[in-house]
Formats: sequence, C-alpha cells, structure tokens
Amino acid sequence: MLDQVSDLIREVAQTVVLPRFRKLSADEVHQKSPGDLVTIADQESERALTSGLTALLPGSVVVGEEAVAADPTVRDRIGAGGAVWIVDPVDGTNNFAAGKTPFCVMVALVKDGETAAGWILDVVADQLTVAERGSGAFRDGVRLKTRADAPAAADLHGVIARKYLPDFVLEQVDRHGDALGSRTTGRHCAGYEYPAIVTDVQQFAMFWRILPWDHVPGTLIVRESGGVARHLDGREYRPVNHRRGLLAAANEEIWQTVQTTLFLDGPPVVED
Repeated sequence: MLDQVSDLIREVAQTVVLPRFRKLSADEVHQKSPGDLVTIADQESERALTSGLTALLPGSVVVGEEAVAADPTVRDRIGAGGAVWIVDPVDGTNNFAAGKTPFCVMVALVKDGETAAGWILDVVADQLTVAERGSGAFRDGVRLKTRADAPAAADLHGVIARKYLPDFVLEQVDRHGDALGSRTTGRHCAGYEYPAIVTDVQQFAMFWRILPWDHVPGTLIVRESGGVARHLDGREYRPVNHRRGLLAAANEEIWQTVQTTLFLDGPPVVED
C-alpha cells in the first residue's frame, strides 16, 4: 500500500495542485482566519485524496485540514480507533498562494491512535519522503538516516517557529537561544522542516501549535530515520495529543542539548 499511496499523492499533486501554482485568481484564495489562507487547490486536493485513500483502504476514515476547518469534531476521529488517514492537502498554503516555495502534500496513516506510515511530497522538487513504522524512512527509494554525533549547542542550526509561542516560552527562547549556533523562524512549511532534519540541512525544529496534519507525517519520518520528536517537557508526541509544544531533533543527544539550552529554567509543561 505504501507505493499505491505514493502514486496517489503524486497524481493529485501533478493534476490538482501544481497546475494552480502561480495561476490562482483572487476569488480562489480565502482566509479561514486572520493570516490563515485556503485556496481552491487545498479544497480540490483534499477531496481527491479523501476519495482515493478511502478506496485504497475500505472502512478507513479521513481527517483532513479543510474538513476540520468546516467541522472541528472531525478531528476526534483520530482517537476513535481503526484506520484513519490524516491529510494536509497543501502544506505551506501561504507560500503556495504567494507563488513561493516550499509547499508540500502530506498524508499519514494512523491505526488505533498510533502512526503507521507517513508521506511528504515536495511538490515542485517532486521529492517524496516516506516512512513506515518499524521499517525505516526513505526519500525516493533511498534509506534515510540522521546524523549520529553529538555537536555542542554552538554548532547546531535549526528552526524555532515563533508565531504561536506564548510569552512565557518566548522569554526563555530569547534569553537562551543565542547559545545555539543559529536559529531561524522556518520556511512556513512543516513538510519542509522535518525532512530537513533527516538530511542534516538543520538539526532541530521547535513548534508550539501542533495540528496533526502538520506534524504526524514528519514526526514519524524523523523517528524512523533515527531522530527524536517529543513535547518540550520530554513526553512522547502522539497523533491524539492536543498538548502544545514539540521539539524534533536528529538524535537523542541533540534533542537533549537543544531542550536544556533553551529551557535552563525548566521546560514548559502544557496539559492536553
């Protein structure tokens, strides 16, 4: 089924998403909330993926970003058991709408609350990263492994997505973050940030708002490549969690270094 889902994602990207890139009219872009855009490509991609994925796995259900925007209770399907597809029809919509890259199509399969497989397609680069629980992660058929060494904090580069960070977290990040080698606010596309950890473009990424379609595929890819993805207090991230704060890193030692460097006063603990 991995290959069938891969083929479906590529087909939808090539026939639905890419033809709209830099060709959107004003009436094909709308705001779901201030600064949060949706385009006709998001809507059509989600419909096509929903139809194709449920056909591949009869009895499965879909939790898509746009379906949840229309009805927030759809998200509850993730914890209801059985096979659930999580779909981000265009990850990086604001980039896509502005005619910029990166943007991706992302899918994950969750079985009984645990991530079984994840797919991230960089649409313009046509690079597909896939992971299956217990079987590793691959980019276009080549096995991926994260770096295994333990650099000092000053030698680490990564992302701290500041947009949703509350003041009590920002205060610690701003006070201690200069001890890290460098940090950016990211490329506004989670589907870019996770594979970038695996390929050592960066060594870590930290987020506050954790919507499942943004993070379930990438966290599995990082873990299956040898990396770590946990909440800021060290608790494991799972698709059913509503807790805020997530740190992904290339390995255990790097995760510990980033976490203890940023949160010298202790990590923030946020309940579900």
